Amino acid sequence: MLRDRILNREAKITVMGLGYVGLPLVVEFAKAGFYAYGYEVDNSKVETLKAGRSYILDVSDDDIVSTVSKGKFHPTVDAEVIKDSDVVVICVPTPLRKTRDPDLSFIISAVQTLLPYVHRDMLIVLESTTYPGTTEELLAREIENKGLSIGKDIYVAFSPERVDPANKAYKTSDIPKVVGGVTDVCGVVAEELYKTIVPSVHRVSTARAAEMVKLLENTFRSVNIGLINEMAMICHKMDIDIWEVIDAAKTKPFGYMPFYPGPGIGGHCIPCDPLYLTWKAKMHGIEPRLVELASEINYYMPHYVVDRLVDILNDHGKALSRTSVLVLGVAYKKNVSDTRESPAIEIINKLLGKKARVDFYDPYVPSIMTIKGILKGLEDISDLSRYDCCLIATDHDGIDYEKIIKSIEIVFDTRGRLRKEEVYSL
Repeated sequence: MLRDRILNREAKITVMGLGYVGLPLVVEFAKAGFYAYGYEVDNSKVETLKAGRSYILDVSDDDIVSTVSKGKFHPTVDAEVIKDSDVVVICVPTPLRKTRDPDLSFIISAVQTLLPYVHRDMLIVLESTTYPGTTEELLAREIENKGLSIGKDIYVAFSPERVDPANKAYKTSDIPKVVGGVTDVCGVVAEELYKTIVPSVHRVSTARAAEMVKLLENTFRSVNIGLINEMAMICHKMDIDIWEVIDAAKTKPFGYMPFYPGPGIGGHCIPCDPLYLTWKAKMHGIEPRLVELASEINYYMPHYVVDRLVDILNDHGKALSRTSVLVLGVAYKKNVSDTRESPAIEIINKLLGKKARVDFYDPYVPSIMTIKGILKGLEDISDLSRYDCCLIATDHDGIDYEKIIKSIEIVFDTRGRLRKEEVYSL
């Protein structure tokens, strides 16, 4: 039986999609003793992994070499490995369309790839963040159309990913998992799977509930970030230091938890997940005004940052169109290379649109696409003499910020990294 094979680490597992979520997950299954396939459509990623190199910061080269050399991890572009698998976990992107509606094309493609190989006594888990009902509507229904009974012949569940790139305290193996099955027994089987690699598993009643858990987690963050961004704008107008206020408020041991302002929100989760929720809520006749307002505030922040920079330059008798600006950091958060939805890129585009001369330095990102085409990053920041202004958009560690303060007249810190009198902040 499948449950026995899982408990005995004899089950063969395929993880579909080897990105920020899928690669750490498949490595954990391999390290736990499972025979784990990593299915990926990008052949260059597969070849990189076969060569013993990781392209994800949270997965070391040693982990790749160890699991591949021991015959536990098998990266592949061949979907037929699913046919011999007992478990399939889908970890593909779920972005937004240009209309800011959910784009489920990657899930749909994964399901269509999977369907020819599904068989009895198999567990299929969706981890891709999505709106409640997706697991039942796009996955379980398609499997039932093949004549398999969910919860009896085959098991289907949802378990939201909880990856936090570059978080050294919490890796995939440290973070509790939530699971919800399409049926009760589906949830039990999924729970037993994840118990083999994480410290604890919290099983909820349905896949729909598990899908909502992820949306709640990131909508909670979006709303609170929107609140603190708005507070930062209010504090600036009142000549109050928002960072001092936050430091004081967080001394309260109950009823408050600190969030911090910034130039906007980025990455896949916080900008996108609340919009998956609002889209589905509207289908049920609910207008989630608070959630939408928070998203509007957060998406406004790059515009606010540029406006603030214009005011700062004017105070120094400088026009933005005749200013050389160094932007520090273009990744969406510090110490990662991911630029998805990065507010720094939006800020650069706005600066370029206003005729500023812009360079950027990011030790993790060599180039970005802008409204003016590809912009290559500086290889180093040894020569700072040509810049009138430095805008800290992403506060990576390992940068000599003291040198920047001494070398560039105007420094605008949007992350609260420096907190010095001679530095402008939100």
